[in-house]
Parts: sequence; structure tokens; C-alpha cells
Amino acid sequence: MENNLPENSSSFNKQDANDNNSDTLTSLPAEESPKIATEEKSVHIENQKADEEIENTEIEPEIQYTLETALQDVDRLLPTLCALKGDNENASLDIPEFVEKFLDLVEESILKHESGESKLIWGQVDTAAFLDSVDRMSKLNNSIAELKSDLKHSLLINRVCSIQQRAMSFLEDEFRILLEECRTVVQAEQSDAANLKEKQQGDDETNTKNSNLPGYSSPPEIISTLNRIAKEMISGGYESECCQVYMMARRHVFDETLSKLGYEKMSFDDVQKMQWEALERDIPTWIKTFKECANVLFSNEHKLAQEIFNHYPSISATLFTNLTRGVVIQFLNFAEAVAMTKRSAEKLFKFLDMYESLRDSLSTIETLFPEQCANELRTETTTTRCRMGEAAICIFCDLENSIKSDTGKTPVPGGAVHPLTRYIMNYLKYACEYKDTVEMVFKEHSKIERADSTSRPRTYDGAGQSSVNQEAVEMENQSPFSSQLMRVMDLLDASLEAKSRLYRDISLSCIFMMNNGRYILQKIKGSAEIHCVMGDTWCRKKSSNLRNFHKGYQRETWTKLLGCLSHEGLTSHGKVMKPVLKERFKSFNTMFDEIHKTQSTWVVSDEQLQSELRVSIQAVMIPAYRSFLARFSQVLDPGRQTEKYIKFQPEDIETYIEELFDGNPVSMARRRV
Repeated sequence: MENNLPENSSSFNKQDANDNNSDTLTSLPAEESPKIATEEKSVHIENQKADEEIENTEIEPEIQYTLETALQDVDRLLPTLCALKGDNENASLDIPEFVEKFLDLVEESILKHESGESKLIWGQVDTAAFLDSVDRMSKLNNSIAELKSDLKHSLLINRVCSIQQRAMSFLEDEFRILLEECRTVVQAEQSDAANLKEKQQGDDETNTKNSNLPGYSSPPEIISTLNRIAKEMISGGYESECCQVYMMARRHVFDETLSKLGYEKMSFDDVQKMQWEALERDIPTWIKTFKECANVLFSNEHKLAQEIFNHYPSISATLFTNLTRGVVIQFLNFAEAVAMTKRSAEKLFKFLDMYESLRDSLSTIETLFPEQCANELRTETTTTRCRMGEAAICIFCDLENSIKSDTGKTPVPGGAVHPLTRYIMNYLKYACEYKDTVEMVFKEHSKIERADSTSRPRTYDGAGQSSVNQEAVEMENQSPFSSQLMRVMDLLDASLEAKSRLYRDISLSCIFMMNNGRYILQKIKGSAEIHCVMGDTWCRKKSSNLRNFHKGYQRETWTKLLGCLSHEGLTSHGKVMKPVLKERFKSFNTMFDEIHKTQSTWVVSDEQLQSELRVSIQAVMIPAYRSFLARFSQVLDPGRQTEKYIKFQPEDIETYIEELFDGNPVSMARRRV
């Protein structure tokens, strides 16, 4: 009977149930119908109440699965995954469902950020959670990749890699933006500070705060975020992308900073082709920028790299080296190109300035670089500095040639200081302001052979053996620079003596030597550096020479005039011979007039020397003339004869002597009128 039931006999539809109920009710006795109806009504009421209670009851919401919860679950899972890495046979595990939910949440977060719906505000909680999720995803990826691979795991790994790539791409963009924003913020602050300073101090542009240069005074929260992003990118396998973004951003900032300092990159050939006038203007900028880099910018750049990549010291060192080493090489190339330009005297001091910059900055620079790179830079910097020093020595030694080549045959008017004397002494005075540097240069490069090495003072006796005097021995014991300076001074003295012989008047020759000698002595005494090199002995010898020239001048000029005032030959048998006396007065007047006419055009520019000469002349002439006049003026007949032969009173002689050496001729006849 059961086998013949329909296949769906155990199923009843609603209509069948209603029909059966209807039949059942119909087949019940009449007396039971009200009772059943009452019970059904009661059940219906109870069901209705139950439905109402269900409707009025609040449905408890499903617990939301958040990113924070997912991170906690992943943190509990990671140790388990790590423990399975070494077990090649059993390295399989069913990945919990929450991993997929975690990935969904991360992907959703990335999508929001990419679409701009939710911009990351760096330094706040949601940012930290995002970075934490990237960190866990990287760890999850590394752990799952070590497990046995099956289709499920492969799909999961592919998805993790895809999401991680998107996350890293987003972080890369944010890393670049933060570096740019960092620069913009600092530039704005720098601009405001500069404007305030300009209002307070006018056009004074000295000493801007180094910390306000682009990218070096970033807010701590930005540095912290950059550090975290770098850590996540590098640990997630995106080291190359992170470093590339950093290098591009920092190189741009660094180039911009150099530009603000006025420095322009120039190739070796560009420097070689430049005219010295243009190059001379660029050298101070090179010095300023090089010192700024060595003392401030490189140090700040090194610190910035260490702060952002503090978890990876080797990466930090590599980035800093790659960024700044090229800049150092640019500086060295410029200096080397300058050192190899055509040498001339006016370049010496710029060369010494550059030499000092290279010397003083090397120790600071090399402490920032890794040992190998520091050694390479030390070698290259030393090589460039040596070339600069060699060029400086050659230029300084060329002073000898400058003196020897000045063979002009035209004497300086009025016996004034020769232009060569002014040039050489000012040059030496300025060079001695670099005394310590020049001494160092000469000592370090003492092997450089001078072209005229045979010019060193040396005398030979008849037997051919050298006899070196005490002065030569002292010179040999001096430093190379001091010896070179002495040679220059000896050559200058010899040149001046030769030029003094161009004057036909020996008195004027003496004036010329006094003018130049006094100028040289005053320059030496006025410079502690050059005086230290030349020494007191040399100065005393020079002063003695000046006194000899002074005596020579008086002898050649005033001794002859004093001969007219001599008493010898004026008397015969106790009587004054008037014709001889008249001739004496006449000769005196003519000679003094000529001396005044001539020597008033001579020039003694040193006021002290001028005063000394006038005083010494007056001391000799006034008493002698006053005595001669007092004794012999009465011999002449008063009136016409006296006026004819006695043209000067002692006061007139004194006045006319005061007019000597002014360089302005004054006619006595015009003055007497």
C-alpha cells in the first residue's frame, strides 16, 4: 500500500490542509462544534498576541566588524603563521574568514582615499590605523607566501599582493606630497620671516636662519609620518620606490636652495671659457655656497635622512651620499677649473680664499659620509686644494717677473712714489693678511721649483768656494714664504735704484729714493703681518738707508748754497772785499731762486717726511744766512746797493723753504710783487 503512494505523498499543500480541516470539522458532532470554535478562537488570540510581542521586541543588531578588531585578529594569527614557516611538511593552515574581512576593510579604506572621499590627515588616529593595516598586510603576505600553496592560498596571496600594491602606490604619492608640503610650509615661513626682517632692518640681508632653509625645519608630526611611511614601504618590499621619491624630492629642494644662495652649476669647460671679470664675481658666491653646504646644509640633510630612515641606517647613509656627493664634486670641479685658468697677479687672493674654504671645510664634510666615500672625497678635495695652492705659489713668485719686466725709461715726475712701489707693497700687504695660509701653501708645496732658483743670494770667493754671509744664513733659516718675500723686496730695491738713476739731478734722485723708501717702510710698519715677516732688523736697515739719502740730498742741494755764505775769501788784510761780497750775494740769490723754482715742483707726499726735510733745511740755512747777513750787510751802501744785492730776509728764506715739495711751482718774483 505504501509503495503505491505518490512520490510527494508526504507533502501537503496548504489547500489540502484546509480541506482536511474542513472535513474534520464537518464530521464532528454538533454538540462539540462550539467548544472547538472557542478553543480555536483562543489559540488565534494567543498567536496574535505572540505576533504583536515579536513585532514590539527590538532586534539586537549584528556586531560590526571594524578595522581595529581585524588588526587584533591578524596579530593573533601571525605568530601561528610564523610557526609554520619552518615546517615544510605541515606548513598548511586553513586561513580564517576574518582575513578576507580584513582585506575587504583595507581595500575599502584605500578606495575611499583614492577617490578623495576621505583625505588622510597625517598624524591623527585614522592615519595610524591605516599604516598599521598596511604593516599587517605586508606581514600577512610574507607569512602566507611561506605556506604550502594550493588554489585557495594562491587566490588569497594574489589578492593580498594586489591590495598591498595599491596601498604602497597610495603611500608613495603621500610620501611625495608630504615632502613637497614640508618644503612649501618652510618656504612660506621663511618668506614671512624675510618680510618682517626687511621691515625691521631695511635692505640688510645678512645671516638668515639656516634652519629656515627649505625642508630643514619641518614640523615633528610630518617627520614622524614620513618616517612611518618609509618604514612601511621598505619593509613591504618597496624600498626602491621609496628611495627614488625621496631622492627626487630632496634633489629638487637642494637645487632650489643652492639657487637661492645665488649658485649656478657650471661645467669645467664653461669655467675655462669665462672672462676673469665674470669669474671673479662668481668666486665669492662659490665660497659662500660651499661654506654654507659644508657647515649647514649637508649637516641638516644628513640629519633629515637619519630622522626619516632611522630604522635603516645604511639606506639613510646611501641616500645622503648619493644626494650630496655629486654637489661636492661640482664644487671641486669649479675650483679645479679656476686653478687651471691663465695665471695673473690679480687672481692670487681669490685663489687663496678658495684654498682656505677647501682646507677649512674638509674635516666637517668628511665626518658626514661613510668611511669609503669620506676617503674618496678627502683625496679629491686634497688634490683640488693642492692645485689651487700650486697656482697661488706660481702667481706669488711671478711678482719677481713683474718687477724685472718694469723697465720703463721715463722717470716719475717730481720724484714721487713710483707706481710699481705702490703696486708691490699693497700686493704684499694684502698677501700678508693671508700669512698663515700662504705659509701653509709654501710649506706644503715647497718642492715646486722656481724658474729662477739660481737668483738666491750667494757670493763666491776667488777659489770658487761659496762664502755665505750672515744675512744669507738667516734667509736660509726662514720659512719659504718669508724667503720669497725678502727676495721680492730686494728686487724692488734694486729696481728703484735703477729708476733713480734716470734723474739727471742727484738731489731729485735722493728725493725719489726717500719717497719710495718711506712709503715702503710705512706700509711695513702699518701691517703687523708683513712687519712680522720682515722683522725689526730689516726696518732699521731701511731707516738707515733713508737717512743716508737725506744726507745726500742736503749735500747736493744746500751744501753748495751754504758755500755762498762762507766767510772764506771775503776779506783781505782785514778788510771785506765788496766785489767778492756782491758776487756772493748775487750767487746766493740766483741759486736759492733756482732751488725754490725747481724743488717747489718736487713731490713729497708723506707729510712727516716733508716736514722733516723742511725743518732740516731751515735748521741749516736760516742760522747761516742770518749770521752772514748780520756781519756783512753793513758793508754794502745803504739804499739802492742794499736792495740790489740783499733780496731775502731770514723770514723770507723760511717762508720759501715751506713751499718746497708741494708739487706746485711758485715764482718768487710774482710773490715779491
